[in-house]
Amino acid sequence: MSRRIRITVAYEGTDFHGWQIQPGLPTIQGTVEEIVAGIEGRHVRVEASGRTDAGVHALAQVAAFTIDNPIPPDNLRRAMNRLLPASVRILSVEETHADFHPRFHAVAKTYRYTIFRDEVCPPVEWRYVYHHPYPLNEAAMMQACKVYEGEHDFTAFAAADQNDRVEPEKTSKVRTIFNSVLERQGNKLIYTVRGNGFLKHMVRNIVGTLLETGRGNIDAHSLPKKCGRTAPAKGLTMVSVEYD
Repeated sequence: MSRRIRITVAYEGTDFHGWQIQPGLPTIQGTVEEIVAGIEGRHVRVEASGRTDAGVHALAQVAAFTIDNPIPPDNLRRAMNRLLPASVRILSVEETHADFHPRFHAVAKTYRYTIFRDEVCPPVEWRYVYHHPYPLNEAAMMQACKVYEGEHDFTAFAAADQNDRVEPEKTSKVRTIFNSVLERQGNKLIYTVRGNGFLKHMVRNIVGTLLETGRGNIDAHSLPKKCGRTAPAKGLTMVSVEYD
């Protein structure tokens, strides 16, 4: 009997070309599918809540797949972690209903972007932050965060996505942002954003625009019609995915 399995995955994204499988390149999806295929004895497609970019990290990505193997969820988690590289960990495994889709059933996602502000960035931080020691009006950036909250057309903040052609019925660029907050925590600026969905490069483009606001090049009081330069991927972490 087929079983629909939901997993929560954490990963350090530095050595991967993002979530989505790409021929000849290491990806999170490809790595997890290889392990599940070895357990199931056939190829198994693993679908995720979102396709994180190359270099992006995740504390709790959600994915799902269908198998026939009767292995108990806890044993499956242990088996997968034994076979996966140390940079990818399965935090939880559970059976779910047959039509569960981690992307289409998600009601909210939270991302965090970290900017390191001191002159010297410690090597142990380097992989997980964007080092930007230059002058910024941080108060203006914090004020500007609020203009992104609510329902908006984020076309200006979206990179071209091949799935716009594959899934034309899902090409709307309207998204709702529930919370958009920038805080100073010690030597870091931490941007946290929670919304009902995000477009390709959307969070990184918002951060790049906030940086332009901090430099005084973009007004802090209204949603810009053009985004700033895309912030580097390594500062971005997927924090959580929420479901009803």
